[in-house]
Amino acid sequence: MSAASATPSSPALPSQLLIVDPQNDFCDIDGAALPVQGAHADLQRLAGFIRATGDRLADIVVTLDSHAAYGIERPSFWQTGDGGPVAPFTQITSQQVREGHYAPRDRHLAEHVRFYLDALESSPHQYRLMVWPAHCITGTWGHNLHADVAQALAEWEQRAWRVVEKVLKGRNPLTEQYSAVKAEVPLPDDPSTGINHLLVDRIVAFSGLTFIAGEASSHCVAATTEDLLDAMTPERRSRVVLLSDCMSPVGGFETGASGFVERAQALGVQVMTAAQAQALIA
Repeated sequence: MSAASATPSSPALPSQLLIVDPQNDFCDIDGAALPVQGAHADLQRLAGFIRATGDRLADIVVTLDSHAAYGIERPSFWQTGDGGPVAPFTQITSQQVREGHYAPRDRHLAEHVRFYLDALESSPHQYRLMVWPAHCITGTWGHNLHADVAQALAEWEQRAWRVVEKVLKGRNPLTEQYSAVKAEVPLPDDPSTGINHLLVDRIVAFSGLTFIAGEASSHCVAATTEDLLDAMTPERRSRVVLLSDCMSPVGGFETGASGFVERAQALGVQVMTAAQAQALIA
């Protein structure tokens, strides 16, 4: 990936940083539940970028994948048709559930599951439910920020006299939420699964450049960014910059990540390395 032509390249523009899910469980380090190859190095580079450009960053927003141990995308939620366990990285479709290959362990949720899978598969992202390893359980080490990023953010807060905005996502166990903007299937009885207008307004209304980084580029970064781009004018999209070496895809989903970047570039989004972005706003 190469840097796009930087139309809004004036160093006078204020800068904003959106970091998607820079959490231990997504890093390729010991103890991580869902390691993304390259994520540790991505976030070390990102920490360096924050330290190098902190006096030019007017706003920083961090999203945090935040789950219980039990949820619709967890092994503990599912069983096979004969009552056996369902392994992580199993994909489950609406058709398979209707045919009896998989079922929720709590039989009272059977109707919700059918509704959910139908809605998920017909959504704009056209996801299929993936059973992920239990990860980013709120309050655990895996939920915590990557140590280098956490330290860089703390230093920025003390130096800038501002507070990093932290946005929790994924807390409802009956719907998935890759995007920090909204759940994949918003639930009528839980407004928190609908559009996070405060987040959208904060990003879309920002007057300068918005840099985006985090994990993983194939899922949460892609979904969050695309939802935000949907709310932007073409001029605003041209002031969004993906930090290409501060994000990596989940293994096996590299095509999804490259497709996301191509779609973003087609909408006018810029793609740069952290070093190129640092030079832009130095």
